[in-house]
Order: sequence, then C-alpha cells, then structure tokens
Amino acid sequence: MAYLKLDHVDKVFTRGTATTEVLKDINLTIEKGEYVSIIGHSGCGKSTMLNIVAGLTQATTGGVLLEEREVNSPGPDRAVVFQNHSLLPWLTVYENVRLGVDKVFAKSKTRAERDAWTMHNLNLVQMAHAKDKRPNEISGGMKQRVGIARALAMEPKVLLLDEPFGALDALTRAHLQDSVMALHQKLGNTILMITHDVDEAVLLSDRIVMMTNGPSAHIGEVLEVALPRPRKRLELATNPTYVKCRQRVLEFLYERHRFVEAA
Repeated sequence: MAYLKLDHVDKVFTRGTATTEVLKDINLTIEKGEYVSIIGHSGCGKSTMLNIVAGLTQATTGGVLLEEREVNSPGPDRAVVFQNHSLLPWLTVYENVRLGVDKVFAKSKTRAERDAWTMHNLNLVQMAHAKDKRPNEISGGMKQRVGIARALAMEPKVLLLDEPFGALDALTRAHLQDSVMALHQKLGNTILMITHDVDEAVLLSDRIVMMTNGPSAHIGEVLEVALPRPRKRLELATNPTYVKCRQRVLEFLYERHRFVEAA
C-alpha cells in the first residue's frame, strides 16, 4: 500500500475562454520515509503538482491519497516550506514556530509541552540561540532554517519543499542541504521536493522524478538514486553512481531543452 499516491492527476487552468492543461495523467507513489525530488524546466507544472499534494490547488481530474485518505484541502499532515521563507515579520523566531505548534497541539499538549516542543524543533535546525530575534535581524539561510523548524514542529506526515534553497548563496545552500539530509536521516520523514538543481536532486533524493515540458507536462522518467546513506558531499563527487545519475538527469533536461528550441 503506497503511503502517498498521485493517481491520474490532470490539472487544467481556465482564464476567460482560454484553457491551459498544465499537468497530464500524473501517476506517482511515494513510500513512507522516502525522499523524492521533482525536476524539470520552468513551466512544467512542478509547483502546481506540489500545491495539489499540499491541498492548496484542486486537481481537475484524479486525486491524491495520503495513507489511503483523499487530500483535497490544506492540513497539518502536509507542511510546506517555500522558497521565500514566509515568516511573519512582526513575530520572533520562537513565536513563528510556536504559532504552528499552538494550532496543531492546542488540545494534545500542555503549555509547557508546547514550549519544550517549539525549542526542540529550533534546536533541530540550530536556531535556538536566535529565538528572540525577528526575521529582519537574521540571514536568509537562518530564515529558511526557521521555516523548516516551523514545518517540522507540526509533525507532518509529508514535508513539501518548494525550491527551499533557491534564493540562497552557494555556501549557505550547501550547509542547508546537509542539514536537511541529517534531519531526514534522524527523523525518517517523507519528503517531496521541487528543485531546478541537478546536483541537489542527486545528493538528497532516493528517487528523482523528471518532468517533460509543459503544457500537458507528464512524468518522463523516474530515476532511482542507489547511493547509500548517510551521504557525504565531497566523497560523492567521484562516486561512479553519483556521476551516472547526474549525467542521466542532465541528458534528460538537455533533450527537453532541445525540444523547446526546435519548437
């Protein structure tokens, strides 16, 4: 039984008399604890696919099942981390995480337990020291750490990452990728991530879902990344499996790029 399943998902957007089919017949199953990345050129419907899983957008036909239950609205069992951290600027780091904790655990945890749980999640992302700072007082990478802490604090069944490192400089990005890898190793959570970055996809994922170009984008290929965990970035650079996976994704994307130019 699949943990998360996208079943014959189509998505059509209608604006006035114009209709655009963004996604066509998307079928994907994700196992519990799996890290799956979706990669493809801009406009191939990656974010739309993630938004359908998040319950932020309805599929036109088909649907999403999480533990055999249909997903058709947002819920704390699916937490999203967006590219722009989306923290509330008037709240402190602690308050931003606590907000979600209070919403999800108001009935099941005491006030003291909610405080301890908030701090536990800030500790997981090494941000406890900045708990009293506001978002404008911390760096972009730190903001993303707080966004990840806020998502994890809801104890979601699936963590949805929409290009979470896209706006960061290379070094900060590498540190955060390592942090997310370590968290996945420690928590065994199920992660679905959108990315443009081939190296990021190969480094982090168990499988990479490669999308064809839109409109009517569909899954062109799914690549297994058979690299043992824990993974160390520097050791992988010369690993033949890593090199082969990277090459396959690049070939796929390059082929798609040629199709665009030919059109």
